[in-house]
Amino acid sequence: MNLLEAEEGKEYIVKSIETEDEEMDAFLFSLGCFSGEAITVVSRKKGSCVVSIKDGRYNIDNQLAGAIFI
Repeated sequence: MNLLEAEEGKEYIVKSIETEDEEMDAFLFSLGCFSGEAITVVSRKKGSCVVSIKDGRYNIDNQLAGAIFI
């Protein structure tokens, strides 16, 4: 399942990032979002969600969230 289907407040492990956009892939990697890393959906807003990766919180849009498989 992807991050759009995740429960708020539950920690998941990133299994893969499925995108053909190299910039998007590089951006997620710069946030620390890559296979094997823990990720938590903190909250959802219209068109985006707030995620916790390592010690940071980031607001990502639904397109990015849909590319992250957990």
